[in-house]
Amino acid sequence: MSKNIEELKSLAQTVRGDIVSMLTESCSGHPGGSLSCADIVTALFFGEMNIDPSNPKDENRDRFVLSKGHAAPVLYSALARKGYFKVEELSTLRKFSSRLQGHPSMKCLPGVDMSTGSLGQGISVATGMALAGKIDNKNYRVYTILGDGELEEGQVWEATMSAAHYKLDNLTAFIDFNGLQIDGDITKVMNPSPIDKKFEAFGWNVLVIDGHNMEEIFGAIEKAKNCKGKPTAVICKTVKGKGVSFMENQAGWHGTAPNKEQCKQALAEIGGDK
Repeated sequence: MSKNIEELKSLAQTVRGDIVSMLTESCSGHPGGSLSCADIVTALFFGEMNIDPSNPKDENRDRFVLSKGHAAPVLYSALARKGYFKVEELSTLRKFSSRLQGHPSMKCLPGVDMSTGSLGQGISVATGMALAGKIDNKNYRVYTILGDGELEEGQVWEATMSAAHYKLDNLTAFIDFNGLQIDGDITKVMNPSPIDKKFEAFGWNVLVIDGHNMEEIFGAIEKAKNCKGKPTAVICKTVKGKGVSFMENQAGWHGTAPNKEQCKQALAEIGGDK
């Protein structure tokens, strides 16, 4: 896949613009955590994963699981911009009869490898996909993104233990470590730190990066691909609401849609004029 870093940075801003526009149109959704992982999703969909919109069920494709399913807008934007469906459909987010519901559904939309929303389940399914790839002697890789608040779910650690036990080096988990969840600071709600040490204790290869730095994201991906015998966890230090000044580092923007005036300001800051 192409890795023109400047083009990918620009595309990540386009994705952010889509997120803001979608949520404003729907008057509902989750901007904070969608914006914080936009760079990671852009890097995977447009610079790394072996996927083909014309053949979304290719058994040899790489798999992607958005374990933090409430961040569906970032996935929808990536899928549309990749060519799985028309960009115009993004405006139907969360509307009656739309294929773009509040959480992604594999039954509704091509390119969605797993229906997610119940936190903790996504990484469990991703582990199963990676194990199936090993059993079937397939070369595909599995990528998943978890929220840092999601790490409070016990199921996450059962999956983590399982992935290490089965030496699933075809599995890479990105942790969107923005420090905030719907109820506030993760360390005050149910502290999952130190995140890196926990994954290491469970037998994972662990990398810590700036989740908004494309070069570091791709560096981590390459290190994960070169690590044998262990799954890789990439702890991505991010900013909730990244790219929109009044949303950045504000837990209140976890699940609040912007109004039209806020949308206009946000798009001006992002650099888009949707």
